[in-house]
Amino acid sequence: MGRSYFHLHLVSDATGETLISVARAAAAQYQGISAIEHVYPLVRSGQQLDRVIDELESAPGLVLYTLVESELAGRLEKACVDLGCPYLSVLDPVLTLFQSYLGTASTHQPGAQHVLNSDYFKRIDALNYTMMHDDGQMTHELEQADVVLVGISRTSKTPTSIYLANRGIKTANIPLVPSIPLPPEVEKLKKPLVVGLVASPERIVQIRQNRLLALNADGDNPYVDKERVTEEILFSRKLCARHNWPIIDVTRRSIEETAAGIIDLYRSRQMALLAE
Repeated sequence: MGRSYFHLHLVSDATGETLISVARAAAAQYQGISAIEHVYPLVRSGQQLDRVIDELESAPGLVLYTLVESELAGRLEKACVDLGCPYLSVLDPVLTLFQSYLGTASTHQPGAQHVLNSDYFKRIDALNYTMMHDDGQMTHELEQADVVLVGISRTSKTPTSIYLANRGIKTANIPLVPSIPLPPEVEKLKKPLVVGLVASPERIVQIRQNRLLALNADGDNPYVDKERVTEEILFSRKLCARHNWPIIDVTRRSIEETAAGIIDLYRSRQMALLAE
């Protein structure tokens, strides 16, 4: 049985990131069905909305939107009704809940989540730090990190570090190689949370083989030898146990799930430090 497709229109007065995340999370629950995404960011004028409605007429489908300007939202909803397109304002139920609890109306500011406030600059600072301290670089500055990830090759250290940086957490990562001593600064760290990332030998070998194929490298390589990989993982686990560093197995975890686990560990550690 072949896949079936439907048109999914995502209309936003900001970047559209919120809509894309929500829509993809929902669409992932339906096997064998794929969305053809039509993304319209920064829709803040009638002329911009006209183009959206024109495309809706050409390819009717499901419409999700985040438009805080009531006139634009009303026009879009009317067009959806006329064209028979189901529609939903993704933020409305959330804003209604907030309003009922907080007892005050929202400010209706388009793209309010992207305001250049202190949190924004904290994320940029974290991202700059993380990029400069990727893969064992500048270890003399590791004490400035919030989190330091350690793990053997292909345990998703870099993408996890970048994801954490986008959450405002300064993250460095250090590769573990049994034949190469760990930078002495790592074992002396006081402020950062150090977390070990591990995976099953099968998973590591699979990812490394794909890496070698992409590089057109020789597949008969110790880098993908299962026994050697198993030894690397054991070395990694023993090192973390010796320093009492928490370990997260990333074998069946997405980057987001791994990062969520690290954030939970980080917040728990911060709370414990405050309680001392």
